[in-house]
Amino acid sequence: MSLIHLSAAELGEKLASGEVSSVEVTRAHLDRIAAVDTDVHAFLHVNAAALETAAAVDAKRAAGEQLGELAGVPIAIKDVLCTLGMPSTAGSRILEGWVPPYDATVVARLRAADLVPLGKTNMDEFAMGSSTEHSAYGPTHNPWDLDRIPGGSGGGSAAAVAAFEAPIALGSDTGGSIRQPAAVTGSVGVKPTYGSVSRYGAIALASSLDQVGPVSRTVLDAALVHDVIGGWDPRDSTSLKDEWPSFAQAAREGARQESLAGLRIGVVKQLDAPGFQAGVSQRFHEALELLASAGAEIVEVSAPNFEYAVAAYYLILPAEASSNLAKFDSVRFGLRVNPAGGGTVEDVMAATREAGFGPEVKRRIILGTYALSAGYYDAYYGSAQKVRTLIQRDFSAAFAEADVLVSPSAPTTAFRLGEKLNDPLAMYLNDVTTIPANLAGIPGMGLPIGLAPEDGLPVGIQLMAPARADDRLYRLGATLERLLEQKWGHTLLSQAPDLAQSEMYAAETGAV
Repeated sequence: MSLIHLSAAELGEKLASGEVSSVEVTRAHLDRIAAVDTDVHAFLHVNAAALETAAAVDAKRAAGEQLGELAGVPIAIKDVLCTLGMPSTAGSRILEGWVPPYDATVVARLRAADLVPLGKTNMDEFAMGSSTEHSAYGPTHNPWDLDRIPGGSGGGSAAAVAAFEAPIALGSDTGGSIRQPAAVTGSVGVKPTYGSVSRYGAIALASSLDQVGPVSRTVLDAALVHDVIGGWDPRDSTSLKDEWPSFAQAAREGARQESLAGLRIGVVKQLDAPGFQAGVSQRFHEALELLASAGAEIVEVSAPNFEYAVAAYYLILPAEASSNLAKFDSVRFGLRVNPAGGGTVEDVMAATREAGFGPEVKRRIILGTYALSAGYYDAYYGSAQKVRTLIQRDFSAAFAEADVLVSPSAPTTAFRLGEKLNDPLAMYLNDVTTIPANLAGIPGMGLPIGLAPEDGLPVGIQLMAPARADDRLYRLGATLERLLEQKWGHTLLSQAPDLAQSEMYAAETGAV
């Protein structure tokens, strides 16, 4: 097996034993990016200092320093996170070329743990989208079918992992932007408990919903990344001061667990809808049968207010977005467009925002500003917050009946590029199963459970646990992952189609 096909945990073991060097591992992934990313377009920027960073890690190891489990392993970073020495655009023209003067806390923690940043991944502009078609720099393509979407807003991170361009990545999840891309690309994605991972240095969309989390090919790899990036940060006012268990240990325990006896798994009635794609429902119920055969008790739970989750979310998110994006004013940083013949500060601001923001961003800013206006605040934003409270109560009631809740991660497999681009409402409904967890602040995990029979594309299951019980997700996720791979006799991503190397790469390298 080549280096790019190994998991992050396997790479960490080989690096620790001296079997391979970080330079070799990093170069293999940079070569893979050069070979296939012209077609996938997972990356917006490739880190020119990656090999230098890898060499420094190798030197530390040669000097006998004690290094972390992922030291020397390459990682991709969603472009919503600020990075020293690399542009951070949030997928928008209004920040084109902007290089932050600091690292986001999660990026700083990756560097401190000696991981090697490969570059910045593509995303829907300011994380507004479900397909990575709203990036100002062009769409990302799904490695399973290049004519289909890789999910969004973090389709770049998920596609990079699924295309073997990076073993692990960071994403952000506001309404499903880690879990939904994981579902349609056959990868693993985790939205941690709100406040358990620092948001400092994450370019804000909706501050009460955003959460940074890992994207990977295995549950253990996600847990290893979560252990690195999690924990209290005094620079984030929403950061929790809790002591967190080792999620990697929970994943390893789950992988060894033979019986799920005593575990109550709740199927959320409202998130197992008859209108979902037939193959998605089939694979979901097959996964439930597998869990039941391992001893889990499957119970149905009801969350009646989930019916209103999408509507509430698309009032709360635009309201917070309109406030957060007000800082992009042409004065302090980013793009500046001067109108012909000059003008006032207001004229410059209007011209800059017109040129710098894409149509989806403008749509949500207008909607959010309207919802927050004096005459409509109580009717719209205030009512949405009341619905949010009802959804949190539904979760509390459901967790009184079950230890973990489950649903499909997305109602369909990956749809074709352009299919829903001109129908915002249809696009918004793609997050129907993932949005409730963000409104409640609870953790959620998406992991692959097979291919839909009708189109051969990945299907994902979503696991949800109470706030602060993220370890339950890793424990159950690792058990289900093992059961599925035992049943299949292989990993899901091993069945992904081979990506042809680009003609440009072949010409430059002489590769055949």
